[in-house]
Amino acid sequence: MTAPLIWWVRRDFRLADNPGLAEAAACGRPVIPVFILDEVAQGLGACPKWRLGLGATHFSGALEALGSRLIFRKGPALDVLRTLIRDTGADTVWWGRAYDPDAISRDTTVKSGLKSDGIAVRSIPGSLLFEPWTAETKTGGFYRVYTPFWKSLRDRDVGTPAPTVTHLPAPDVWPESDDPHEWGLADAMNRGAEVVQPYLGVGEGAASDRLERFLESGIAGYATARDSVADNATSLLSENLAVGEISPRTAWYAGRHALEQGVADAEIFLKELVWREFAYHLAYHTPHITSGNWRPEWDAFPWNTDPDHPHVIAWKQGRTGIPFVDAAMREMYVTGRMHNRARMIVASYLTKHLLTDWRIGLKWFEDCLADWDPASNAMGWQWSAGSGPDATPYFRVFNPVTQREKFDPAKIYVRRWIAEGQIAPPNTALKYFDAVPRSWGLGPSDLYPAPIVDAADGRARALDAYQSRSF
Repeated sequence: MTAPLIWWVRRDFRLADNPGLAEAAACGRPVIPVFILDEVAQGLGACPKWRLGLGATHFSGALEALGSRLIFRKGPALDVLRTLIRDTGADTVWWGRAYDPDAISRDTTVKSGLKSDGIAVRSIPGSLLFEPWTAETKTGGFYRVYTPFWKSLRDRDVGTPAPTVTHLPAPDVWPESDDPHEWGLADAMNRGAEVVQPYLGVGEGAASDRLERFLESGIAGYATARDSVADNATSLLSENLAVGEISPRTAWYAGRHALEQGVADAEIFLKELVWREFAYHLAYHTPHITSGNWRPEWDAFPWNTDPDHPHVIAWKQGRTGIPFVDAAMREMYVTGRMHNRARMIVASYLTKHLLTDWRIGLKWFEDCLADWDPASNAMGWQWSAGSGPDATPYFRVFNPVTQREKFDPAKIYVRRWIAEGQIAPPNTALKYFDAVPRSWGLGPSDLYPAPIVDAADGRARALDAYQSRSF
């Protein structure tokens, strides 16, 4: 029992309510925390990969404060772990369980390989409120519609939070570690990293502060304020949940407490947490949702699949001539995030007004979002496109003009992010030109473009395309 235990750190950069780490700390054995830039992490888009690295290096500091440290290694996960086991004499490897197809494939390979080597392995839940296979319909299958999924889970016990880790037994000799700063994780961000970084909330402390601010000033009016794109009325916790800097259970208990204190809007917040659970429920049971049409009848739909089509380029650049769409895209380039209401409008415009394959948008978001999450990103895009889990996808074609009038009536959001046409544009709008590639050749003195596709015409074209097919 004196052989070290390797704790493979993935997306669980926290000391509070981290079940696997808490159990490792209490087992009485030396613990070697390891972060691996493995085959899954190396395949991430620019911003998520950079953000993952920021989370890992910040967590390294938290472990050092406990007298421990985080070992950084790069390479295929199984190869790296085998090398560490050989060098340290460890005979046990634990990790936090993952549920998306790429992570499951990696973990299956690692578990099989290490078991064949005689190493004890264990995956421990902690990144979700509920294990995906524990939510079943009355007939015994998995849920395909969100509302009954929510109703089945809203009163379930999510368990007791794991104790905060305050000490982690160290090995007599630490293995060598890479310097993560030499990995160049910000390289693909180019100059955008400097623009985006001030908007990030890296680390467990930042996540806790966000939750506290939301409980104090946001949750009471959340039901309506969350759709106002000009207001900072959301929790901003998606970034931290994506890399495990806060547990969903911590957020859940905070929301439940507010609800019990009479804050009715807290239920909407709880529903959003369960929406994330629903995304992983579907990713686990129907893993093709992350890469193919969830509804197979959409496989024959004549999407535009050219990522370099002029309309797609205009969409990527935030120059469609539709202010709501363009403001949202520019918000993403400056902050690394995009308001949820704006995400729906942006995705609907690409897939319906521009009749472009949702996977082009999914990959672009995967490159640009600091809060990128494999399950939520895939389900969100398919929900917007109509190819995903939704009872009535046919009729939902958002009009980005009327949506702006409803959710940004004073044009505060649009002016915040679009510089062209303003005599004295705010810094937020100007920062867009600092964040995007120089090769785009854009500047604030440019004329704002006319719509590449009129909102009303695009909606009519989309409905016509859908009506001509059988869904």
